[in-house]
Amino acid sequence: QVRLVEFGGALVQPGDSLRLSCAASAFPFNTSVLRWSRQAPGNQRELVASISEDGTLTHYVNFVKGRFTISRDNVKNMVFLQMNSLSSEDTAVYYCNVRLGATVRWGQGTPVTVPA
Repeated sequence: QVRLVEFGGALVQPGDSLRLSCAASAFPFNTSVLRWSRQAPGNQRELVASISEDGTLTHYVNFVKGRFTISRDNVKNMVFLQMNSLSSEDTAVYYCNVRLGATVRWGQGTPVTVPA
């Protein structure tokens, strides 16, 4: 059973940093592109960042460039999202996800709250 478990979400203050983690199991982690997405209240889920199988290539959406860093550990089967300079606009539930064939698998999400 494919499993993605996110953790590390919290209530933080504007300008703070936070590191999210996602533990993965039961799929070929080392040959899979991993992604972080988020869903803010009342909004659709949106991609935040992705990382290639070997971790050498990363992609970020414009609103997190320079503030967020995605990384992975192919020994521990984990993917991370380092978030700096957080603002209220970053408030959302954050999900790690992976496309396996025609299906995208999602974790349960971890909430990040940054008050205005």
